[in-house]
Amino acid sequence: MAKKQAAKEAKAAAPVRHEPAEIPPLRPGDNVAVHVRIVEGDKERIQVFQGTVIQVRGAGPNKSYTVRKVSRGYGIERIFPYGTPAVAKVEVKRHSKVRRAKLYYLRGKTGRAAILHERRIEEQPRPGTVAE
Repeated sequence: MAKKQAAKEAKAAAPVRHEPAEIPPLRPGDNVAVHVRIVEGDKERIQVFQGTVIQVRGAGPNKSYTVRKVSRGYGIERIFPYGTPAVAKVEVKRHSKVRRAKLYYLRGKTGRAAILHERRIEEQPRPGTVAE
């Protein structure tokens, strides 16, 4: 009898289910800030993981993206599935100009060599104006 009551209390105290975040279209080379939900005991907090998208792989429900950052001289990579409720929000900070779909070469680069050049999105001419 006590086991059944304990099970009911455990169900009542079940963690709140979160919906997956709306993720903007990501491309390799994008600098992103991924807001990740961290659960410690009965508390939940948001931790920001900011880095460069080095790959986007898969399709449909299996789609994922890998974000790399360098912290205290060590490269850290995390793989995030697109539909995970652990990600609260994804912000794209800047777009970089790259010529590859997988940026694994950044693993061997340090300092200025690891910096990607920003991709400037040029404005489209307005209808009725002459483009020069």
